[in-house]
Amino acid sequence: MSSIKKLIGQTAIYGSSSIIGRFLNYLLTPLYVIKFSTDQYGIISEMYAYVAFLVVFLTYGMGTALFRFSTSKKYDFNQVYSNTLFSLLTTSTFFILLISLFSQEIANLLKYPEHSEYIIWFGMIVGLDAVSSIPLANLRLKEKAKKFALINFLNVGVNIGLNLFFIVYCKENFDPEIENNNWIINTFYDPEIGVGYVFISNLISSIVKFVALIPEMNLKGRFDFSILLSMLKYAAPMLFVGLAYVINETLDRAMLKEILYNQNLESADLNISENALELAQSENGIYGANYKITMVVSMFIQAFKYASEPFFFKNASNKSSKETLAKVMNYFTIVLVFIFLVMTLYLHVFKYFINNPEYWSGLKVVPILLAANIFLGIYTSLSIWYKLSDKTIFGAYISSIGVIITLTINFIFIPQFGYEASAYATLACYGSMMILSYIFGQKHYSIPYNLWKFFTYIGVGALLFTISLPFDPKVEYTLLAYGYHTLLLIGFLVLVLLIEKPFKKPILTNSNE
Repeated sequence: MSSIKKLIGQTAIYGSSSIIGRFLNYLLTPLYVIKFSTDQYGIISEMYAYVAFLVVFLTYGMGTALFRFSTSKKYDFNQVYSNTLFSLLTTSTFFILLISLFSQEIANLLKYPEHSEYIIWFGMIVGLDAVSSIPLANLRLKEKAKKFALINFLNVGVNIGLNLFFIVYCKENFDPEIENNNWIINTFYDPEIGVGYVFISNLISSIVKFVALIPEMNLKGRFDFSILLSMLKYAAPMLFVGLAYVINETLDRAMLKEILYNQNLESADLNISENALELAQSENGIYGANYKITMVVSMFIQAFKYASEPFFFKNASNKSSKETLAKVMNYFTIVLVFIFLVMTLYLHVFKYFINNPEYWSGLKVVPILLAANIFLGIYTSLSIWYKLSDKTIFGAYISSIGVIITLTINFIFIPQFGYEASAYATLACYGSMMILSYIFGQKHYSIPYNLWKFFTYIGVGALLFTISLPFDPKVEYTLLAYGYHTLLLIGFLVLVLLIEKPFKKPILTNSNE
């Protein structure tokens, strides 16, 4: 079976759970922006930024270490898996206890003193998701993609169902003037909880996912500190890589709130200073909602990562593995640029994903964030070199530079440009990381990438976007404008066909060649 064909098949299955599953969760955003004000949505956006950071912190690179050590002939698989799972169970349990003890202090720090329960709920969500990541990684390693997909669909289904129950059914049918609503609403709904039902739904779905994965949590191997120490040594740089990714991806929301809040407090305008926190959260909410539009690219990148990591580790010893990496990179770039063009050329359609005009002022950052995600996707493909060559420390170096760029641009320019500065910081960060990964990779683990094709697809994609009609969210496109944009998209596809010539030569090559 062709190696690339196999990777495409695995990506498709993982995509069905990752892309479709996350897309279904993604569809909750229109619900949130309709049901909650911009400042309330800002709370949701901020809290989930912290979740992303903490999940990475609590998994501390052990997922990648599991792939590396379990495919090595030096170690027994059961030993590696059991030690990995034991390690995360221990640290996650300790984390949940610690968060619960200091929930009020943390809530005060985040300026939510009346909602310490948010902190406890999120502590449990993060701890359960961290532990669940290891049996899920094991399913990927064993290529049990269908079971992986089923469990993720279960998790997503429960989350969506509970959101619809609390935020649509209960919220819409609750009447404060009626003493006795129906018994379901009386039993399960309290209007004072508000956006907290978003978090409760997530917590219950995380518990369901954890329970579903219990059969996969087999501790057959004995505890071996030497194995665990070796894995931690390998994973340590990957922890920093993961933390840096989350900082680059989500810290801008926390910085936006804090910087704009302090700026509003110092404003000479009394109305602004009195509503400093609400206004800062509102800007955060607008940025967070528009960021969600770009998550289509992130979903595809995640599906590719799920399939590619175990695939490339298993095929690293093949003579043609580097050529395969180069070809995968080529096709991956084509898909990323195509998604970018679809979303930017038809942004007047995608804006209805957040079907609330209060949020449309932030649509101007969507193309910037989509371009940033293209760079992130390419970096994700390029970064396999330091994982295969056991030079994970370079991942930490590259990520450190990305973090510095993110923090510097956000800190200097948010006061003047608001969330636009955050969007450009993301673009600069991922662009720099992509370039650095290529330079270091070619020096330490040279892969024959076709740079001519790469620059052609990226350049043409940028050109087509530039010559498309200027986007104005207040003006609807005519049929003629949509036709023009469709011709531009077709033009890109024709270019791909002319360069790749899929009908004249086989795209897929056998892994044994």
